[in-house]
Amino acid sequence: MFRRRHVDPKARRIALQIGGSRVALGTAIFVATRPALRAMRFPEPGPTGVALAKLGGGRDIAIGGLTLAALSDPDRLRTVILVSNLCDLADAAAFAFAARDQQMHLPAFSGVLSGGAAAAVGFWAWRRLGDA
Repeated sequence: MFRRRHVDPKARRIALQIGGSRVALGTAIFVATRPALRAMRFPEPGPTGVALAKLGGGRDIAIGGLTLAALSDPDRLRTVILVSNLCDLADAAAFAFAARDQQMHLPAFSGVLSGGAAAAVGFWAWRRLGDA
């Protein structure tokens, strides 16, 4: 008989926090774009900036939702966490490039730190899920 693999409880807890945070932040950015961007210290965006922020918010809602939906399946969760981590690394790199603009120094610095930290914690969980 096949035995279902166990989901590491610490990795699952981290995945729950990552997924929930993505859904919450993504929803805030998608629904209240300008206030969310102001809270993150971005300069006032034009229509293109608002559209791109909503795109990122939608992406975070989708990845967070997939993460939450995969919490009971270690193989699926490991795959989704990997995608989430790669997105966090891409975000950190994008913020690093944006830091060249004087108006972006503070949000870019915050974005590099938060994206890098989220990826580091996520890769820790990803590795533990592979050990289950």
